[in-house]
This record gives sequence, C-alpha cells and structure tokens, in this order.
Amino acid sequence: MSPRLPEGILVGWYGDDFTGSAATMEVLAFAGVPSVLFQNIPTLEMLARFPDIRAAGIASTARSHGPEWMEAQLPPAFDFLRETCAPVVHYKVCSTLDSAPHVGSIGKAIDIGARVIGTDLVPFLVAAPVMRRYQIFGNLFAAAGGGVYRVDRHPVMARHPVTPMGEADVGRHLSAQTDKRFGAITIEDLERDPATALTRERAAGAQVVTLDAMTQAHMRENGALIWNDGTGQTFAAGSQGVEYALVAHWRAAGLLQGADQTAGAGPVDQIVAVSGSVSPTTAAQIDWAEANGFALFHLDPVLAVDEADAADLEAFALKVFRAVEAGRDVLICTARGPDDPSVARIRAAVERSGTTMESANARLGRLLGRLLKDCIEKFAIKRAVISGGDTSGHAARELGIYAFTALAPTIPGAALLTAYSDNPALDGLQIALKGGQMGSLDYFGWIKRGGGAA
Repeated sequence: MSPRLPEGILVGWYGDDFTGSAATMEVLAFAGVPSVLFQNIPTLEMLARFPDIRAAGIASTARSHGPEWMEAQLPPAFDFLRETCAPVVHYKVCSTLDSAPHVGSIGKAIDIGARVIGTDLVPFLVAAPVMRRYQIFGNLFAAAGGGVYRVDRHPVMARHPVTPMGEADVGRHLSAQTDKRFGAITIEDLERDPATALTRERAAGAQVVTLDAMTQAHMRENGALIWNDGTGQTFAAGSQGVEYALVAHWRAAGLLQGADQTAGAGPVDQIVAVSGSVSPTTAAQIDWAEANGFALFHLDPVLAVDEADAADLEAFALKVFRAVEAGRDVLICTARGPDDPSVARIRAAVERSGTTMESANARLGRLLGRLLKDCIEKFAIKRAVISGGDTSGHAARELGIYAFTALAPTIPGAALLTAYSDNPALDGLQIALKGGQMGSLDYFGWIKRGGGAA
C-alpha cells in the first residue's frame, strides 16, 4: 500500500499579518492541498461551507500590536487550531523577521503557542529559498533587487519604519522577545544527520530550534523534522517556509502527488488598488502603474491621524470615483517609498496628537479599506489589490470578507485570491494582498492580466 497523508486538517496556521497569512495558503493550495484563510476564528457554519479543506488559517494584525494584545487575542485562536487536531500548528511570521519586544513580538507568540498547544520544543523556520530568503549558521539573509543581504544590512529591513532590523542572528533577535532557550540546526547538520542534531539540541536544553536552509534539499530535511511522521501535534513558528518545507517532504516521501498550479485567472477590464506601503519596492511598482495608464491618487496619511474634516475626505473620494466611473485603473497610495515627505509628516502628526503609530496605521488601513469598498460596491469592481503588510489587515477587515481561497499564482507570496462575503457585492471578489517588498515591477499590471506563474 502506498503511503498516504492522514485524514482531516493537515496544517493549521495563524498569521501575524494578512499578506503573510495569504502567502501561507497559496503554498499549500497551489501544491494541491485545499486550503482556506479565515479573517477570524471561524464558526462551525463557516467551516461547513468548505467541507473538503485540508488546511485552515486565521489572518490577523498581530505584527502591528503589542504583547498585551497578543495575550488577549492569540490563546483563543491557538485553542481553535489545537482542536482541529492538525499535526502541525504554525504561527506564521514575515520572512524578514519583522518584530520587536514591544510590537509584533514573535517571542511572545511562541510563548503563548507553546503553552496552548503543549509542546516543549518549537522548530523555527524563517528561510524560504524559493523567495530568496536564506538562513546559514543561524543568520538570516534576504534578497533586495539583484542582491542578497544580511537582514541587518538590508536596504529595506535595516530601515523599516516600525521594526528596523539590527540583528541578523535569528536566535539573538528573538531572545530579546522571549526567555526560551535557543538552539540551531545548521546546514552542516542538515547534510549529515538532522535527526541526531535535533536530539542533540533537545538534550542541550533548547526550547526553540532555528533551522538553516539554503537549498531545496535543506527544505526537504526541515520538512521531515517539522512533520515528525504526522504523529502528535507540532507547534512550529516561522515564515511560509514551514509550508514549503512540508510540501517538499511530502512529495519526496510520496505522500503528495502532482505539480504546482501555474494557470492565471485571465484579464479584466479594470482594477482598483490601494497601498499603504512605504517600501521602495512598492514605490517602483507605483511608478510603473502611473507610467502605464493607472490614475494615481495620493491620500495624505495625516488625514488618518488628525481626524480630517469629512468634507476633505468626501472631496478626495469623489475624485477617485470619477476616475473609476470613467473606466480607469485606479491606484490610491499614501507614500512612494521611505523618503516620501508624507512619512515624516505622519510621524510628526502622531507626536502632536499623543496617539501611537500603531493606532495611526490602523486608522489609515481602515480608511483605505473604506475607499476600496465604496469603489467595489458603487462600480461593480471585480478585481482589486491591497498593498502593504500592515495596511492589508486593517483594510481587508473593512471589506466585510470572512474567508479567502487561492485563485492564481504570481510570484511566491503575492497570489490572486477569491474572497467570500455575505455581501453580494464582495462575494467572489478577486483580490491580491501584497506585502510591501513583494512583487515584480509590473505587479499591478500582472494582477490585471490575471496572474499566472512567471
């Protein structure tokens, strides 16, 4: 008898932002593992609408919140995932390790997850070579443009506006967020005897073990360590590299057949996009969109802090609506890169107001979400994009969507999705949730064309 995967849910994940949560779903779905991403802990009625799923995720905005928020919000979600009896429960983080002790603390999430799931050793895999994210001897590297950089010297992450990276050693970075003891399985261990190395780290008292990865072969070995033959329930943390590793192991072991989905969804006449990202990658994509016929509208982010006069926002919205009604592709953005003057202006506004950047980002995301929802409802828009990891969660919640499934790939981590909503105008919406650093120069045009593997 040929080997088979167990019945039921194989992987349950909780994502610390919306774009990353969707990226996790796409890895599994495009590999042939039916998956659904929910906006909140699903009800039994919601679950019943997807009777054939083999993986289930919950999207959150944890990356933009503090430890107190996590302590309130994460236990019920981990309880739900534990009760699915999935062999792997995964706390999904960004592949560039965005986090700090005071905001988006991965260490705090690991503490909570290990406690709820009931595990004494947490494998941590943030590397994903297919995305040009690498870990070697415990240090994380990530691509930017044509180069690959240690994350503390990365042109984007070293100057991230909320969680700038000052440490590339994954264990050291996370040790500022949790008291758990860290170990590491290196590329030498993976190429010699990874199972023995895991036993060694456990015997040495490690409670979190970071996993190196430079190649697909390394990912297969990591997948075997995480899967643990599907026995018991493993609590793992890391990027969608966890799912890439599991898929690689399942295929090598003959548990999962078939090739990845590559087909696109076909073109549409018009799309609407909103962006709250300050990444230079998104800035270049905005430049491309403007040069290729998109009507570009700059939303002053200070409006979200100063509680602008409703007349100002109404006037802005009317300009957007006219462009959408005229059949234009529309892109609403709050900044064009980290050096955009609006970045300094919103920080100054936050200081004046006495609020927090966390609160300002949430307001801004909700504002972008309301504008996008109005466009969809008023003009029957069928395809949309939300750009920005922190923005996407707050904006997507404004749309009143309860779940997503993967529709068509683009580059890893930025697929086109199908949305599910009780609102007929939103149900069936095709939408992409793109992290600030993700996507090709022509990404907005690629989505309009319907995605499809490059």
